[in-house]
Amino acid sequence: MKVSISWLKEYISAGLDAETVAEALTMTGLEVDSIEDRHSWLETVVAGKISRVWNHPRADHLKVCEVDIGEEETVSIVCGAPNVEEGMMSPTARPGTRMPDGKKIEKTVIRNVTSEGMICSEAELDIGPDKSGVMELDPAITPGTPVTDALNLKDPVLDIDLTPNRSDCWSVIGVAREIAAILKTDLKYPELDFLDAGDEIRNVTSVSIENPVDCPRYAARVFKDVKVGPSPFWLQERLKSIGVRPINNIVDTTNFVMLEMGQPIHAFDFDLLEENRIVVRNAEENERFFTLDDKERILSSDMLMICDGKKPVAVGGVMGGQNTEINDATKNVLIECAYFNPVSIRKTSKKLGLSTDASNRYERGVDPCITIPAINRVCSILSEISGGKPVPGLIDERFEAHTPQPARLTVSMDRINRLLGIQLDSDTVKSLLESIEFEVEKSADPDQLIVKAPSFRVDIKRPVDIAEEAARLWGYDHIPETLPQMPVYAEAPKQMIRFRDRVKELMTGFGLTETVNYCFVHESSSDRVRIPENDPRRKHVKVLNPLTEDQAVMRTTLIPGLLETVRRNFSQQNRNLKLFETGKIFIDQGKDVLPDETEMLAGIWTGLRYPSSWVHDDIECDFYDIKGVVEAFLEAVKLKTAEFTQIPADAHDYTLPGRGARITIESGGRKTQIGVIGELHPFTAGQYDLKKPVYVFEIDLDLLASMIPGAPIYQPASKYPAIDRDITLILDKPTETGTVQSYIENLDESLVEAVTLITVYAGEKLPENKKSVTFRLTYRSFHGTLEDETITALNKSITDNLIDQFDAQLP
Repeated sequence: MKVSISWLKEYISAGLDAETVAEALTMTGLEVDSIEDRHSWLETVVAGKISRVWNHPRADHLKVCEVDIGEEETVSIVCGAPNVEEGMMSPTARPGTRMPDGKKIEKTVIRNVTSEGMICSEAELDIGPDKSGVMELDPAITPGTPVTDALNLKDPVLDIDLTPNRSDCWSVIGVAREIAAILKTDLKYPELDFLDAGDEIRNVTSVSIENPVDCPRYAARVFKDVKVGPSPFWLQERLKSIGVRPINNIVDTTNFVMLEMGQPIHAFDFDLLEENRIVVRNAEENERFFTLDDKERILSSDMLMICDGKKPVAVGGVMGGQNTEINDATKNVLIECAYFNPVSIRKTSKKLGLSTDASNRYERGVDPCITIPAINRVCSILSEISGGKPVPGLIDERFEAHTPQPARLTVSMDRINRLLGIQLDSDTVKSLLESIEFEVEKSADPDQLIVKAPSFRVDIKRPVDIAEEAARLWGYDHIPETLPQMPVYAEAPKQMIRFRDRVKELMTGFGLTETVNYCFVHESSSDRVRIPENDPRRKHVKVLNPLTEDQAVMRTTLIPGLLETVRRNFSQQNRNLKLFETGKIFIDQGKDVLPDETEMLAGIWTGLRYPSSWVHDDIECDFYDIKGVVEAFLEAVKLKTAEFTQIPADAHDYTLPGRGARITIESGGRKTQIGVIGELHPFTAGQYDLKKPVYVFEIDLDLLASMIPGAPIYQPASKYPAIDRDITLILDKPTETGTVQSYIENLDESLVEAVTLITVYAGEKLPENKKSVTFRLTYRSFHGTLEDETITALNKSITDNLIDQFDAQLP
């Protein structure tokens, strides 16, 4: 809400300093975001003394002026004003000045004569209506004095950040009321003495309310023989002071009263109302209507409409329609002033995506008792500036049962003081509340006050609201700081939070950079990463009001967000990336059921294995690099039973067939898949415009956390030496090396301490479908030094077992 100091002064007699007022309002709960002087642009306009005038040599209607602008500087300016003469002191805009119409004053040449500025009229400076000639200033003013100082053009504008409950301050009078209470001075209301005897209006028009729940009150007046034209300067000045563009005298008057009193008002061209009457009803489903902003609106049956005898003419409480808009030919006007249900207006505004000054006020709640004063205020102004005459009488259709009534509350002083932590007596609280027009009576109980809220305070509903009013009017800065009298303790972080932090610590230790992406993704993200049709990850939770189509659904995998990050980095020529992300995915469980949320970890590696350096050649990363990260991570969280098994060709989604693996963990005697790893599928890479190999992994952290063993059990090291033996086998190429290694580890041979893969070879010396694999077995005993014959026999037994199990051969 913007309000100018000059406008506030119309209602408060005390002197107003902008900085003091802003601080006081902020300390009473009306935070002032900024203070700007609306005339600050005039700083480059100075008083200039015209020392010499002569006719332009190449134009009969122009003159050349020599102007003294102070500091011993004289400029030449070409001017066409008829009243310019030697010795005149006039406002002079220097080059660089931006005028109210948007034009920038520059040094220029007009018909071969240099012009270094502009001598201005009142209208050109937007400080008066006179545009017949240049403005004449007091000749005693010193040349070079800024016009803002010469004319005392200081009008600070306060920009107040109102909380949603303070609808009473969406008006200049509302803000003035707060300031008057702070300064302990009287508030001067505008005169509302518009009187017209008679009831002839009911012979001219009528109002019918079909939905009294959403429109419990509707008032109307009719003006005839109005002359639509520009508003007088004072009215335009008031509107411009807070950034509202003047339109014409009728519309400007309704806007002025809305800003002054907080009550939205609308004017209809009475002659365009069919049957010259008003009907307040709900719209028909899918009814179409063109609003004043020249847009067609598709309405729903729960939207309140203002109609004439045959058609809609306004969206109730939001915006009027083109079909009854005030125009230059308008002669007769119907003035509307109504009270609408805030919930109804809020729903309509949100559904239509249409927020206006009127809807902002209605949806927060306007004063239900200000309807008649506001419409009379409009009529009083129109009587002076429109040339029209009101039709005697007023229509005021109202339904008391649906009109909110001011709260009447009994409050306890002891309760107020305990809430605020101070000691206020009942007389002090009574005085504070009465300063903002609350009615306060003392009760028979000395601890209690009976408080009736004014009708404009629709936010007052409970005794605690009265305590809040007392606190802010007393001054928040006067309330001492106290610590709560309760034990202060903090719960230990939950296990999953600690585990997530550990995961991030490990990933960054492995050289990956954390990314944080939105939980919202494009609806086609599942198609882009090739999620199968019957996969649960196809069950997206849809966002009701997405900011963009790229954020239409909640993610079911972390991979799309990471790939978008890679794409953005690639577009900035950053092609060496090692990224990871932790976060939840969301699987829809059906209507009115919360989605299934699972904590996941995903990572990406693309580009070089090591940063470029003179020490080594550039080497591109491969599958085994990112596999090494996952292996190291699982080992760090004490899961050493992980296996990487090839994904069947028909089961790949975003990984490339033959280059992807399932990550499984043996727990409780069975193997459980916790994630996948592999090279990104070319189709998915193409969807994100990635033209380099990208390697990814994704792990279910919730599942992984449940498998992590407890505290490790100490096992002493053997004091006896180890013996290594190698086993080399010729295997079929499809046989997974990891499966063979796991088989050896699970033979439960007590002397086998470790199994290590040494080499894998496939080449010219072997058949095309064969590969050579060498494992190194480390043998050690806790009871004595092993004999060579014992180890040789055991090693041969294991070799024979492997030959039988995997149909292997010896080289």
